[in-house]
Amino acid sequence: MNNTFFKNHAFRFIILLGMVSLLADMTYEGARSITGPYLALLGANAAAVGFVAGFGELVGYALRFVSGYLADKTRRYWAMTIVGYAVNLLAVPLLALAGNWPMAVLLLIAERMGKAIRTPPRDVMLSHATSQVGRGWGFGLHEAMDQTGAIIGPMMVAVILYFYGNYQLCFAFLLLPAILALTVLVVSRFLYPNPHDLEANVSKIQTKGLRRVYWIYIVAVIFIALGFADFPLVAYHFQRAEVVSPVMVPIFYSVAMGVDALAALIFGRLFDKIGMGALIIAVISSAFFAPLVFWGDFNMVLLGMGLWGVGMGAQESIMRAAVAEMSPTNIRGSAYGVFSTIYGISWFIGSFTLGILYDFSLTLMVMFSIFAQVLAVIPLLLIRNYRP
Repeated sequence: MNNTFFKNHAFRFIILLGMVSLLADMTYEGARSITGPYLALLGANAAAVGFVAGFGELVGYALRFVSGYLADKTRRYWAMTIVGYAVNLLAVPLLALAGNWPMAVLLLIAERMGKAIRTPPRDVMLSHATSQVGRGWGFGLHEAMDQTGAIIGPMMVAVILYFYGNYQLCFAFLLLPAILALTVLVVSRFLYPNPHDLEANVSKIQTKGLRRVYWIYIVAVIFIALGFADFPLVAYHFQRAEVVSPVMVPIFYSVAMGVDALAALIFGRLFDKIGMGALIIAVISSAFFAPLVFWGDFNMVLLGMGLWGVGMGAQESIMRAAVAEMSPTNIRGSAYGVFSTIYGISWFIGSFTLGILYDFSLTLMVMFSIFAQVLAVIPLLLIRNYRP
């Protein structure tokens, strides 16, 4: 069979998993767009919101280390992906039943745990297919579809919130895209039971460890995660400062997700052409979202959310593509697991720190965010010429 055959099937596989992610993001990103105000409504303060956002990510990302390791050992990529998506998605509509913020926190953590279980094995399967069409473009296309769902979900939530003003109804409605996502996922499993067959004849060197360039890259990942404010804290600021009305909060989030999707495609293509230089450009571009979002008026906040979307698009596409480029197939699940775990720990420390600094000094919080992200450029410059 010729290369065109494998490329066509690889592209279809990416589209199928992209559709799963689109529907999944409609579910949990729709919920995420109102998590900050919802927790505030239930009685949580800024430090609690920052802690919840960071701790949820910490639990989710730390579990990915185990998930990635088990994926490499068992090769049960599909089984782990399906179980993870089920937990990830079905926790969301249950938020409608949460009567207090600690109960909501438990469900949010469960949702993150489900995502942790399914992400490394899913990304390994995607990496096989992206080897045929270009890592940056493949992961960028997947992220663009992912963020299309992240636009639609919050928009649907905004409409429900506008007409009914009921957060519980918003969460209950999100059961529909959750069920559709699981259906497409099961169909994909039967159409492509062995995604590893799509891997191009590159980067198949077997090794017992990860390369030096990978660990330098991880240092950059740490600084990026430390300084990047999670949206629940941003949304909390919108409500507390009254710079954006409650109904407009999910709209602003949708705008950021739209920029995210476009940035993923653009920077994905750029990554295939210039490598790590694409990530350097993305980090520098998004590093200054914090002063716009936390100091600006309505229009400046909107611009800041656009830069926030650029950062998210790069993190969800280029950063995943780079891991695939730096890791051989036999330990790629572990490579994704280590990457995600370190990223999550850094995200937790950063989110909690930003939440505390927000209550203490908004200026210090903004400066911390900028400084951490700018520092990430240094290790990226050291590996800017790396090509597999």
